[in-house]
Amino acid sequence: MKQVTLSDRFEPMSPVATDILEKCTNCGICQVQCVFLTRYGTPKEILTGLSPAKQHSIAFECSLCGLCQTVCPENLDPVEAFLNLRSDAVNNNLIDLSKYSTILGYEKKGTSALFSCYALPQGCDTIFFPGCTLPGTRPKTTWRLFETLKALKPNLGIVLDCCTKPSHDLGRETYFQSMFGEMLNFLQTHRIKRIWLACPNCYKVFKTYAPQMSIETVYEVIDSTGLPHRFADGSRPFEDTPLVVHDPCPMRDDALVQDSVRSLLTGMNLSIGKMAFEKKKTLCCGEGGAVGFIDPELAGTWTQKRKKSAGRRPIVTYCAGCAGFLNRTTTTFHILDLLFFPDKTAAGRFKAAKAPFTYFYRLSLKRKIKKNLPGAVFRERNYRPTE
Repeated sequence: MKQVTLSDRFEPMSPVATDILEKCTNCGICQVQCVFLTRYGTPKEILTGLSPAKQHSIAFECSLCGLCQTVCPENLDPVEAFLNLRSDAVNNNLIDLSKYSTILGYEKKGTSALFSCYALPQGCDTIFFPGCTLPGTRPKTTWRLFETLKALKPNLGIVLDCCTKPSHDLGRETYFQSMFGEMLNFLQTHRIKRIWLACPNCYKVFKTYAPQMSIETVYEVIDSTGLPHRFADGSRPFEDTPLVVHDPCPMRDDALVQDSVRSLLTGMNLSIGKMAFEKKKTLCCGEGGAVGFIDPELAGTWTQKRKKSAGRRPIVTYCAGCAGFLNRTTTTFHILDLLFFPDKTAAGRFKAAKAPFTYFYRLSLKRKIKKNLPGAVFRERNYRPTE
């Protein structure tokens, strides 16, 4: 097919978009559960029926959750097409990124010398990478998790930094590649071969852009070695109302991680119910794609869909971002809180911290790392790409 250009100002249409134009049958299956595509039409209708300017604009309303590709009978990838549109909009100054100043500022702090921390003990070839949100909202949980993992691997290192997925998803491709590349280069230079991750978004980034590394979630690691805690009195606090598991979007294709999470919960003698739209067909919590910064109502529609599918049953998830977003409307627990502080969490007495305290807790955790790993190679990242 001849290459189609969006306009003289824009980059040539991406191969994945061309693929959609050639193979999409407009069957509408992808629209059934997607609030974004229900509003704007099938991916093919968006690419053919809207002006280039409108295409670039609405690309930022897609949650990038990937459900459309999962259900597509032609195995097309609309998410990649919308990501390319986002990148094109950024490269051609067609989007006002000041709308995203909060999330980009959060990312920038995470990669700064003040908040970043690389602690690599002698002989370290494996690091624990907790991500940004978990250490800030759950510093005690993060530290207990690190201690548990360190008991399994005494020379385990820890890295507090940001994988810069917000920039990736907002189309800041050059910035993302530079920041993530610099981090990866440092880790490889110091002979790090394996990364254990708690954040599903970080997991997706490392899995995609660091194929030379061995990438595992902490849920797989813990499940393979036994539970750190059970309920103190052997009780089953949710016996009358089974829990349901919300699988974060980045994990929709990773059955091993999904099964590990459920194995950990059943190992705690908890009853797990089934829920519509889980595992491979999971729904976005509402936070995906940073849609809430430009259309909170659209983002909230995803949250309500998840609440409806859970009913009155409490939700357990393994993403700190999802836990915070869903807990605004329905009872939601992070699995790590249940694992390490089971009785307190089940009773509703374990509360996740909120900004601005999250920044204080991240700094506090950094100080704790420096104190407890005195002989480690230590670094605070002070890197920014050349404009």
